[in-house]
Amino acid sequence: MRYGILLMGAPYSDQASHSALRFARALLARGHALEAVFFYHDGVYNAARLAAPPQDEPHLVDAWAALHAEHGVSLEVCIAAALRRGLLDEREAARHGKAGHSVEAPFELTGVGQLIDLGRRCDRLVTFGP
Repeated sequence: MRYGILLMGAPYSDQASHSALRFARALLARGHALEAVFFYHDGVYNAARLAAPPQDEPHLVDAWAALHAEHGVSLEVCIAAALRRGLLDEREAARHGKAGHSVEAPFELTGVGQLIDLGRRCDRLVTFGP
């Protein structure tokens, strides 16, 4: 079965990010395919490369990147939600005249059309939110 995940919860604010990551690992372990994770609303904070959680907490940005490295899962970040919250990749930072960026590969800024396409490609689109 092919799955997609829509994550709308910020890391460390509630359980949504942790639950989505555990769900992703569990379905991959059972042989299912995970097409992509789409980060939307406050979920875009999961792509903030400058996050530095305490050592006794899981580093969710690194955990999502590891999921991509191990399984090739696409990590798609809603560009409108990200820009609104001050999260930019290098290209968007240059376009908006900002000195730095906070989103980098394997996270990719995309439009909400990618979410619609993900829903069409998958057998199940599972949402995790606050």
